[in-house]
Amino acid sequence: MNAVELNGLTKDYGEVLANDDVTFEIEAGEIFGYLGPNGAGKTTTIRMLLGFISPTAGSATVLGADVTDERALIDAKHRIGYLPDDPQFDETATGREILEIHADLKGDRRSEELIDLFGPPLDRTIREYSHGNVRKLGLVTTFMHEPDLVILDEPTGGLDPLMKQRFAEFVRTERERGLTVFFSSHVLGEVRRLCDRVGIIRDGRLVTVEPIESLLERSGKVVRLAAADPIPIDAIDERLDGIYDLEHGDGVAGAAGAETGDGPTDFDAGETDRSTRESAAESFREYTFTFTGDVNELFETLGSYSLVDCTIEEAPLEDVFLRFYGEENDQARPTASPSGER
Repeated sequence: MNAVELNGLTKDYGEVLANDDVTFEIEAGEIFGYLGPNGAGKTTTIRMLLGFISPTAGSATVLGADVTDERALIDAKHRIGYLPDDPQFDETATGREILEIHADLKGDRRSEELIDLFGPPLDRTIREYSHGNVRKLGLVTTFMHEPDLVILDEPTGGLDPLMKQRFAEFVRTERERGLTVFFSSHVLGEVRRLCDRVGIIRDGRLVTVEPIESLLERSGKVVRLAAADPIPIDAIDERLDGIYDLEHGDGVAGAAGAETGDGPTDFDAGETDRSTRESAAESFREYTFTFTGDVNELFETLGSYSLVDCTIEEAPLEDVFLRFYGEENDQARPTASPSGER
């Protein structure tokens, strides 16, 4: 049985169509990422699944419970963990008191383990918490009763890189134990690292549902190269598939490095006058492009050229939408998201 099923789920606010005929399923034991820019309709979907708002049309089930059947959904929620995008706790209570309340409501099988893992400061009041500490406490409350399904809305906001890595390792371990995870995000890298499959939503409409491998092939990386001599990128493009949006310029990398200290340079700016810096900048060429092919093959091809610097980072999510899903989304009904929607 699927853990979550949506069939034509729609939420129409009149002037705003927040979800438009959304259909997909989440298999028991998988990590499913719900990906889209802020305002795409992700939170609306989650709120309907949890019964916080009623769908205008369509249907959905969570752990076999119809989301419009209040009694059935209440029973199912005992087996669900939920972390909203902006957890709201009583600011006058301490973290420990919050956990005691949640333990009374839904039970506590593993809070001590989770406290050690995520480390929220339990003896402080919530008003003293940073955004990251609120998120850590929220993670404890989400998993403490050992649910069968967790629904996470932008779960890593406010967490530092080390804690994000710890969270990812924890989720992967829980999946191996049979936990089903449904989480929304607008961060492409987060979804790439964690998910088995991904659903992509934009302007309230589901654009695609596909295995994470397909998303990896489509999204690619942004590559920035600085070279001492020109690189025939057009010739490389003919040999390798997957180069998009090529931009290049003369002297850009050297000039930026000379002026700001942020770019590649082979001189000490503090001991070189401006004319020398400008002369050095002319010897550099900078290239920026999105690459969706095999990075190892790219490096092998570039090996015969004199590189000064190379950086690789995640492609911006909106660029991925426009490049690969824009044409499909052109048929979507124009929408606008309610205030605060994600």
